[in-house]
Amino acid sequence: MSDINGLLAGKVGLVVGVANDQSIATGCARAFHAAGAELAVTYLNEKAKSYVEPVASAVEASIFMSLDVETDGALETVFGEIKSKWGRLDFLLHSVAYCPKQDLHGRVIDCSRDGFARAMDVSAHSFIRMAKLAEPLMASGGSLLTVSYYGAEKVIDHYNIMGPVKAALEGAVRYLAAELGPQGIRVNALSPGPLKTRAATGIKHFDSLIDEARARAPRRQLVTIEDVGAYATWLASDFSKNVTGNIAYVDGGYHVMS
Repeated sequence: MSDINGLLAGKVGLVVGVANDQSIATGCARAFHAAGAELAVTYLNEKAKSYVEPVASAVEASIFMSLDVETDGALETVFGEIKSKWGRLDFLLHSVAYCPKQDLHGRVIDCSRDGFARAMDVSAHSFIRMAKLAEPLMASGGSLLTVSYYGAEKVIDHYNIMGPVKAALEGAVRYLAAELGPQGIRVNALSPGPLKTRAATGIKHFDSLIDEARARAPRRQLVTIEDVGAYATWLASDFSKNVTGNIAYVDGGYHVMS
């Protein structure tokens, strides 16, 4: 990644959503670090810590804290530490999604009320809450990034209730971009093609989805977490100062095919 060296020099950023070394958030954290940023990295809980710690160590994270967005006060604690240590935040990456398995694997029409509420809270509303906490730390502007998927726009077999949930997330991106734009805060969503992450393994028939994406994408190949990280780095940099409210596809062109 020598071509992005220095792109984020002097910037500080928060990365939420690293589960292991194959996570989308990991690809982004590595790219941010290679570009010169100083990072805060979070992990879900003690069980997850051992998987995330090597990633945090590799990117020389200055802040390494637990964060469960379903726990009251957890986000405030993380942002409090960022304020105490840095006094500002230049960018953040939200790469968090969850849905109870029984609701994820069923039809949208069969999704339970509680399952839908949890999926929306963790996958979409947590981004809105992060934006609210980041706003006062971005007095000089900044970049808010989240991670979506093409299933927000079109029906993808077996993506089920996460399609409507990600559609809500993308809607939030547009509204947050409009609200925060006057303060110089940009808001964008990354929309990668299918990647073999831990989260993706929860989707039924994921291997067939991978095969279809490879066969139908104009590039005839799958994207990598490094591809996503490179795009995220540009969106976090000053080179994208007038790019906001966008859904940034990183899918080898799959989304243009009928």
